[in-house]
Amino acid sequence: MAELAFIDKVAERAGVPDETARLLTKGTLLTLAARISGGEAHDLAERVPDELRPYLIKPTEPAESFSYDEFMRRVAEYAGVDRPTAERGVAAVLSALHETVGHKEFTDATAQLPREFGELVATASAVR
Repeated sequence: MAELAFIDKVAERAGVPDETARLLTKGTLLTLAARISGGEAHDLAERVPDELRPYLIKPTEPAESFSYDEFMRRVAEYAGVDRPTAERGVAAVLSALHETVGHKEFTDATAQLPREFGELVATASAVR
């Protein structure tokens, strides 16, 4: 899947314009990469469109420990959107990511997220 197709899916699923979807995608992937281990981020990076790969590359192995609320705050701030739009966007990005990287890689990576992501991840998986 090319970057444009990925962004289109995010835009459609989050109900936002393409440019907002692009910012939500970049913000979500950057924040996700910070929150999970370098190994998991690398595994995801190998399976996404080339243009999205740099957002999942992190210089250190350890994951940063921060909450669901902090995750959403970072994405909202990066994309310049409100919290509900950030949550829809993160769900849309996770849904497109699940579709792109496959179930095993997706569940391996999202297992490292705070438990509050459970419902969002389940919603993202169901949207596919």
